[in-house]
Amino acid sequence: MGRHGTIAGRKAAQDAKRSANFTKYARVITIAAKAGGDPDYNVSLKHAIERAKGINMPNDKIERAIKKGTGELEGESYVEESFEGYGPGGVAMIVNVLTDNNNRTTSFVKHSFDRHNGNLGKPGCVSYMFERKGVIEIEKADGVDEDSLMEVGMEAGMEDMASEDDGYVIYTTVDDFDAVQEAIEKAGYVIANAEIDYLPSIESAPESESDIKSLKKLVSELEENDDVQKVTTNCSLDLSE
Repeated sequence: MGRHGTIAGRKAAQDAKRSANFTKYARVITIAAKAGGDPDYNVSLKHAIERAKGINMPNDKIERAIKKGTGELEGESYVEESFEGYGPGGVAMIVNVLTDNNNRTTSFVKHSFDRHNGNLGKPGCVSYMFERKGVIEIEKADGVDEDSLMEVGMEAGMEDMASEDDGYVIYTTVDDFDAVQEAIEKAGYVIANAEIDYLPSIESAPESESDIKSLKKLVSELEENDDVQKVTTNCSLDLSE
């Protein structure tokens, strides 16, 4: 389903990117906190805080982000936006952003696509190639039994489970994601990563080495920008290598 590398490798790459800049996660927390500052009654905020703590974001930064969302502290007003287009070699791309200046962010994304031989398209031009799914990853370890894990997941409503070299990946619908994650945690399993993600139903890959290099540069440039929350592609190659 478009997952590349090992669970540990994906987590390490994600953590390195996130730890380099807490700004992105602070924005996610602020947006989530607008629906209420108590994570016990705000699932989106709970997930945002859990993932921020997973990359060792300091508690004071988390609290500050929450207070900005609830209005206790003055803060910027962020807007969620997504951009769709094709990267080098015809690879489909979705770029999700949180920005306080849509003109600035739009200009940056368009310039990045142009600079690396991509084409920014209209909303909906590539999203039909992806499905929104819940993805929960558990690393293999002593005490992690595949059959028992599958039973817990199935009872909670998971759609599918895949076995990888170093762990298991559970897939859910968006609606069942919270229930499945909670059931797995209550059963005592340690979750390496859990998120709602775009999974490609149609995969593609550049044919030339130059296009592969350009695609990697484009993805990297986008991910390094504070406004960009996530870059998703339908590339069948591991772009983190």
